[in-house]
Amino acid sequence: MAIDFRQECLSLCKELILTPGVSGKEEGVAKVLIDFFRLYGASDVRTDRYGNVIATFNGSKPGKTILFDGHMDTVPVVNESEWENLPFCPTIKDGKLYGRGTSDMKCALAAMACAAVAHAMCTNGNFAGKIVVAGVVHEECFEGVAAREISKNVKPDLVIIGEASECNLKTGQRGRAEIVLETFGKSAHSASPQKGINAVYLMTDLIRRIRNIEPPISPVLGPGILELTDIKSLPYPGASVVPDYCRATYDRRLLVGETKESVLEPLNKIIEEATKANPELSAKVSYATGEELCYTGEKIYGERFFPGWAFDDDEIFVKEILEGLHDAGVDAKITHYNFCTNASHYAGEAKIPTVGFGPSMETLAHIKDEYVEVAQIEMALLGYMGILKRLFPEQ
Repeated sequence: MAIDFRQECLSLCKELILTPGVSGKEEGVAKVLIDFFRLYGASDVRTDRYGNVIATFNGSKPGKTILFDGHMDTVPVVNESEWENLPFCPTIKDGKLYGRGTSDMKCALAAMACAAVAHAMCTNGNFAGKIVVAGVVHEECFEGVAAREISKNVKPDLVIIGEASECNLKTGQRGRAEIVLETFGKSAHSASPQKGINAVYLMTDLIRRIRNIEPPISPVLGPGILELTDIKSLPYPGASVVPDYCRATYDRRLLVGETKESVLEPLNKIIEEATKANPELSAKVSYATGEELCYTGEKIYGERFFPGWAFDDDEIFVKEILEGLHDAGVDAKITHYNFCTNASHYAGEAKIPTVGFGPSMETLAHIKDEYVEVAQIEMALLGYMGILKRLFPEQ
């Protein structure tokens, strides 16, 4: 019996949206995907220690492995009453599908899953290579950290990230680092401040100096932004107490080739210069770290440094994928992501050929009344099928 994969894709989108799955609680979403892949005869379906779902469709002959990456987790819904359309009740209005995760990025994941099934069925498995679809956990917390486990086990030759691209082809992105600057003073009663060392004053001097840093600029990806995002002191509240500790956080957008050492170098230089001017200064700079619990019970840990990446438009794999999209009737153009994705690992760390292609706009992620145009979902499905037809022709 012929299957209408457009309808099947839309049905899977709705089922995934019906299933909440914030970071660390993706188990329900994982079950929906596992049931889908088993229903449609994936060669292998498993989860790893973090709870990533990995479904494999083996071709009849050996060949390259392509990995479709889509994260299962979403950001939380803060106040459901502020949504005009309920976040976990998929609703179609005026050609738009509403719900948490529609754009970021359950619908892309559904389209990837359906495209893999469609290709395996339409070719009767007579292609050379492997198609792997991964539903990834904790992307919203740690871009690329859970993906390390996937690439270690799958060893892909090519990766396609399904983050929103308006069905254009993304060949790069700036990375992201969360930098922590700390100053250490001496506590005293605020009635006798001369007996202490105010850590906030130390910090404000460093902040003033840091504003003179000019991060590098890429003609392709844009500026490597360095922006102060928060500051706090201890003790807090500091009633009648000179604060002996202050912490500031900077968001740094990373360009291709920047390393952990090179990014911190100008900040360490400023601390060194400021210490010469003020011997009472005690400060250090480092990267923020985080630890979260996976739904499997495993802990996931990450230093918040996610590299940038970019590939040239003339790369053979970029041309092949673009041709596959055009063959499928998708008028895709080559552009770049503005935000950070799991490709920070695949392309930035592991140097695996990687592109991004997915439905919807980047600006619709994380908003109230999140939505995706149904036409974009269908176009993404056609695009993924076109890519597979180009890269894995029937033998």
